[in-house]
Amino acid sequence: MTSYREAGVDLEGADRHTDSIAETVTNTWTTEVFGSFGGFAAGVRIPDGMRDPVLMMSTDGVGTKLEIARQADHWQGVGFDLVAMCVDDLAVSGAAPLGFVDYLAVGSLRAARDRAIVESVAAACLRAGCPLLGGETAEHPGVMNEEAIDLAGAVMGVVESDAILGPDRVDEGDLIIGLCSPNLRSNGFSLVRSVLGPEIVDFADVLLEPSVIYSPIVLDAVRTGGVHAAAHITGGGLAANLARSLPNGLGAGIDVSSWERPGVFALLTDRGVPEDEMRRTFNLGIGFCLVVSETAVDTVLEMTSSHSPRVIGAVHAGQGVVLS
Repeated sequence: MTSYREAGVDLEGADRHTDSIAETVTNTWTTEVFGSFGGFAAGVRIPDGMRDPVLMMSTDGVGTKLEIARQADHWQGVGFDLVAMCVDDLAVSGAAPLGFVDYLAVGSLRAARDRAIVESVAAACLRAGCPLLGGETAEHPGVMNEEAIDLAGAVMGVVESDAILGPDRVDEGDLIIGLCSPNLRSNGFSLVRSVLGPEIVDFADVLLEPSVIYSPIVLDAVRTGGVHAAAHITGGGLAANLARSLPNGLGAGIDVSSWERPGVFALLTDRGVPEDEMRRTFNLGIGFCLVVSETAVDTVLEMTSSHSPRVIGAVHAGQGVVLS
């Protein structure tokens, strides 16, 4: 074995993949992007007029939801899962995304699959209003199984220093608005795969529904000035994630009857997942929370109407988040 190709790395295939995604990636670029496609790095200008900009970063991956996509050979939504996990984490601080990069690791290149994944990431970046500045597709023969795949990404954003959301802004009496999620998004799939076992492909259409991207609407709501803090409801469920947005000395009560759970959660309950495990693993139909001053509730509900918002709880003296 004397060549890179014989060792399992297809350099010509990598070049073909890069060429095939060039237009897809650059279609997400604006005039604020600096660099050229295929270069070693690209950049983006900080928006004009900012007084004291703070750069924020977030990184995440799709996780084991990718294994279901592999089994079903259905890749069109995974980019939305990836981008949502990153830009919605960023939105918790009130930061607007400036640029996104992705990292696709594969056991062996598969032209149609790999192009579909990048096209999905690019489409999600357009939805999020964020250029896909670049990325990497890495072939790992001998380390990853030929069919194995992983997908991760990172996003950089910006926010004025005096506009960063967080626990320090939260007051007793603030109300909690929940933005609905129609599906699991990209969390808890190790448990899903364990519970459903070989039947999982039968439910692939439901399980692989793309994640909602909340960031654009959340940022619109933040600009009203009435949002004090936010929580992205990912692994750990409502209680654990919302608690991260509350200061010491304040807790919250959540009324779980204030929204209807999507059917996918009933499927998991019916397969034996107990309620306490459901609550600490899944979003249960609420994908993002905004902690809002009481006087701003009506305005924020109107601003976020595309995500079926509703008041699901309130901040009170105490500690922790109680679902009842």
